[in-house]
Amino acid sequence: MMFKTFRAACLLAPLALLPVSAFAAQFTDQQRDELGAIIREYLLKNPELLMEVSEELKKRQQAAEDAQRAETLAANAAEIFHSKDDLVAGNPKGSVTMVEFFDYNCGWCKKGVPDVLQLLESDKELRFVLKEFPIFGEDSEYAARAALASHAQGKYWEFHLALLGHPGKLGKENVDEIAASQGLDVAKMKVDMESDAIRGQVARNQELAKALAINGTPAFIVDRKVIPGYLPHDGLLAAVKEVRDAGGCQIC
Repeated sequence: MMFKTFRAACLLAPLALLPVSAFAAQFTDQQRDELGAIIREYLLKNPELLMEVSEELKKRQQAAEDAQRAETLAANAAEIFHSKDDLVAGNPKGSVTMVEFFDYNCGWCKKGVPDVLQLLESDKELRFVLKEFPIFGEDSEYAARAALASHAQGKYWEFHLALLGHPGKLGKENVDEIAASQGLDVAKMKVDMESDAIRGQVARNQELAKALAINGTPAFIVDRKVIPGYLPHDGLLAAVKEVRDAGGCQIC
């Protein structure tokens, strides 16, 4: 084993002075095979190294993701927190803004509704922005566009809660039935939801989510922090408190 390690070192030493792109050209086929066998043998005897490499990779990926999010938040703060097209719950003039990206067919989004309602009830200074982010196919996109269209009829919040309150998967027929049950003019909704403005709003939300490395729902943003995944009431409360304790919104 010592001879193999020494031989590998001898093979690699001259290459330390060369650019990475020149490495492959310096090995013969035999040397590549020998080096591969040595590395394989060493990793099999020391598998914990693979775990260390995996952890380091995760750290680097997380750091890159955090940097991307910070840059996107700073560059798009107005669109994220104060778009004129945003649907807002809670206090429209609240001192802190929380944003939620959600999908009406997301089980965790449905589970989180009581937590969000409890938060809005307990914090009268919270401005809560709703970002339609359909990720579960055509039915989810249909529901998102229908919800946005309901805003013109002054029924968005009630319709929003009714859609999230549906116990199973939402299809187009379910969406239309729920719309009718909430007193919406379904024919008008169907026309409005096909507008370029509404399709464009959904597309912008999807672009923002991608830039923020948001790949699932729900996802929350509070000032400079992106929090992916379901948050119970205590977690939501803590996220808002953290912003207030730090002196309030910096970009929200």
